[in-house]
Amino acid sequence: MINSLIAKVKRVLQGCGAVAASEEDAKLLGIVGSPFVIRVQIALALKGIEYKFVPENIANKSELLLKYNPVYKKIPVFVHKEKPVSESLVILEYIDETWKQNPIIPSDPYQRAMARFWSKFIDDKCVVAALRSVFLVDEKERKMASEELFNALQFLENELKDKFFGGEEIGIVDIAALFIPLMQEIAEFQLFTSEKLPKLHKWSGDFYNHPAVRETMPSKEQQLAYYKVVAGIINK
Repeated sequence: MINSLIAKVKRVLQGCGAVAASEEDAKLLGIVGSPFVIRVQIALALKGIEYKFVPENIANKSELLLKYNPVYKKIPVFVHKEKPVSESLVILEYIDETWKQNPIIPSDPYQRAMARFWSKFIDDKCVVAALRSVFLVDEKERKMASEELFNALQFLENELKDKFFGGEEIGIVDIAALFIPLMQEIAEFQLFTSEKLPKLHKWSGDFYNHPAVRETMPSKEQQLAYYKVVAGIINK
């Protein structure tokens, strides 16, 4: 019933040009399990956009990837009508500006600026620290990374005022911060407890159980396979 309703809504939106008419108009180059790719997939799910997923390999980058992202040579790359867009946060902004339904970025200039600020904060201060705190072999370095991450998460705890960072609905900051529930749920690593960071702890569960997020997530096995590769890169 729900799936048929979603399909009907998609057809209506496609008819008025609000979403891509076919997956040939949009494709996403990525690796299954990558949180940066999952960011884009969640945004596309929230918008109801059909697209073709093109799997990539970290160790053997395709000619297509090198063609579409010759500068950084990495995923994700979102290609819409043969125009490539790289870097997950940039892609999220492109998607939101191209398809107006279910906005993930505030229209108010100040709120939009704050959303960009906290999204960048997450990438700069949280993502690398989170990966290092989980996957580094050296225990001392891992502990230092964990302390760095916890200090950064305290800022996010103070910033979280509603159910989501975007208010009552998921926004770009929530999508940017998806590594938190991933580490909690998939890697089975306690970044924090309900006692230390209660608002983030509750947000984590609400975000991970949101229909668009839950239906987008790859299997636990697929994600663990991705992080196994990442762990090898981090400890080189």
